[in-house]
Amino acid sequence: MSENNLFRIGITHGDYNGIGYEVIMKALNDPKMLELCSPVVYGAAKAASFYKSLFNLQDFSMQVCRKVEQINKNKNYLINIFEQEVKVEPGTPSKEAGRLSELALTNACKDLKAQLIDAIVTAPICKADIQSDTFHFNGHTEFFAKQFSSQNAMMMMVTEGCRIAFATNHLPIEEVSKVLTTELIVKKLKTLQQTLKVDFACTNPTIAVLSLNPHAGDNGLIGKEDQEIIAPAIQQAFNEKINAFGPFPADGLFGSGNYAKFDAILAMYHDQGMIPFKMISHGEGVNFTAGLPIVRTSPAHGTAFDIAGKNVAQCESMRNAIYLAIDILKNRKEYQQYAKK
Repeated sequence: MSENNLFRIGITHGDYNGIGYEVIMKALNDPKMLELCSPVVYGAAKAASFYKSLFNLQDFSMQVCRKVEQINKNKNYLINIFEQEVKVEPGTPSKEAGRLSELALTNACKDLKAQLIDAIVTAPICKADIQSDTFHFNGHTEFFAKQFSSQNAMMMMVTEGCRIAFATNHLPIEEVSKVLTTELIVKKLKTLQQTLKVDFACTNPTIAVLSLNPHAGDNGLIGKEDQEIIAPAIQQAFNEKINAFGPFPADGLFGSGNYAKFDAILAMYHDQGMIPFKMISHGEGVNFTAGLPIVRTSPAHGTAFDIAGKNVAQCESMRNAIYLAIDILKNRKEYQQYAKK
């Protein structure tokens, strides 16, 4: 933490032809934000200037600097990662925007590893255009797992009254059943229990585990994975003092509202958890990467090229991503202090 006792929150600009700058600027335009943290945006000053002018944000400012050591409290800062001209075309994907997305990430990670910033919040990237010889990941989760040598990185969606984690991340649906094993699910449950305790201050967390197949397989009539892989994983985890229950059919658990009785849900694949989450969160949810030694969050939406540059993007998800990063940093600090006693 910096000398002014505020957490330094690094924010990567994502794809500058998407809604990244819009939601960042709108979120940081609240004066209360500077009472909670010292925001440091990693981006291109000329792209930021373009959007400030486009959205007529005359009262908003970001102090441009070259390195984190130059920042102070009570201001928004931008680390200028690219001095040359930037061709900003809202709504138009480009390889150049993808390249600068990666550049922002690598610069922020470098400062995070050097403990010059305390956490990182990532604006959305275009997964297709960011791919290169040096970036070959399906998303941020996989990128940060590699950067910080974590075997336990896990995507987790967070909103008021609902947390959903994933046994698998960005996989084609045909691959999901091939990679699910009892060992994998137990590993994910251990990671989830730990993050609930440390990052979310849950003293005795409970976890609902979703089934893979409709009706939890109907006793093997609609697939055997629930009986042969998922149920044994739940029993093993329970034997190891993890309060895991299920497997529950996803439609029944969410349709009945019973998901709210648990501290978290473990979904088997991306859309199984993301669809109900986005309906519950109403555009205000946050993506958190559990299982990392550092804190990384992001808004729970994509680049939204279709509305980029139109000044209609809502910033609640980005604002909540910053808030959650701060909360997790505080919870980790308190947990460490408690563990020392």
